[in-house]
Amino acid sequence: MKNVLTVFVFAFLFLLSCSNDSESDLTGPQTGNENEFVTYNDNIKAVISNNCLSCHSSPPTNGAPFSLTTYTQVKNRAENGSLLAAISKQTGEAGAMPPTGRMPQATIDLVEQWIADGLLED
Repeated sequence: MKNVLTVFVFAFLFLLSCSNDSESDLTGPQTGNENEFVTYNDNIKAVISNNCLSCHSSPPTNGAPFSLTTYTQVKNRAENGSLLAAISKQTGEAGAMPPTGRMPQATIDLVEQWIADGLLED
């Protein structure tokens, strides 16, 4: 009986330790029309505003080394690969952004699609 209880406790703890993926983590970026390109003003600006500007403002705060307040600043970071590299890292990994926790995979995919679409502004 003690072995059964031990197995049950370990199984219960194992189930509690599993992560919970939301539907937005599992589905691709939602741009409305799959034939449309992802653009900075329509899609990426809100991502940057909601996840980056608390530190990457103008002037930068909390030790952020650069601003991400304009299209050109964000585009430059996307072109050199540092934007996607930082947001693709796992929470707790050195250089992972935002430091408050990883964005949903669908949001990261949206940024990746914006880069693939040519970093369009409008």
